[in-house]
Amino acid sequence: MSTHQPTISIIIPVLNEEKYIKDVLFAISNNAVSNRIKEILVVDGGSTDRTVANAQKHGAMVINSNRGRAKQMNLGATKATGDVLYFLHVDSLPPKGFDRAILNEINQGFEVGCFQMRFNSNSPFLKFFSWCTRINHQICRGGDQSLFITRELFNQLDGFNESYIVYEDNEFIQRVYKLKPFKVISSSVTTSARRYEERGMIRLQYHFGMIHLKHRLGANPKDLYQYYLKHIAA
Repeated sequence: MSTHQPTISIIIPVLNEEKYIKDVLFAISNNAVSNRIKEILVVDGGSTDRTVANAQKHGAMVINSNRGRAKQMNLGATKATGDVLYFLHVDSLPPKGFDRAILNEINQGFEVGCFQMRFNSNSPFLKFFSWCTRINHQICRGGDQSLFITRELFNQLDGFNESYIVYEDNEFIQRVYKLKPFKVISSSVTTSARRYEERGMIRLQYHFGMIHLKHRLGANPKDLYQYYLKHIAA
């Protein structure tokens, strides 16, 4: 029987995140409790601020990529050498012992899963959406919850669909749910509420809900991106 202990490659797509990249790399080094993290790959989509310098200074390897989160994450996955890929958004901070929690699930036979999520906010509205992340249904999933997946399964699914400029995490996770049991780990990543605070919580959640609905009703990736540009990015 093989005694190989699986290793983790952490993949973080970024674009002009000089502050948040420091925070997330600090959280990773503070909260990791095993020696199984093989590498941290920061995949940069062409930052013009100090993101790259800050990432290198805090121990990550930087990969230059074309812009687009799906493209960036796929490129990170091709460069990764760990057995498990852990996709992390730059403004989601992993909990204490996140690496051990992931490896425990892998050892239990789960090939894919995520953490629950909470916002760094006392808003009851956001607390409700955080609570929903404990429900193991694909409608309650999103990239902010981070995602661990064996490299084998990721390759079997052909990675993220690069025609999606937005919604790429959800589209990928929907394919995962059809194929494998999905594990939601009980500890939480802490996500910045900055987008909600800047744009209005109820309004932003409404528009995210509309993107879900449009996708369900068959909208193509370009339509979703147009809606996002008009109602969320603007």
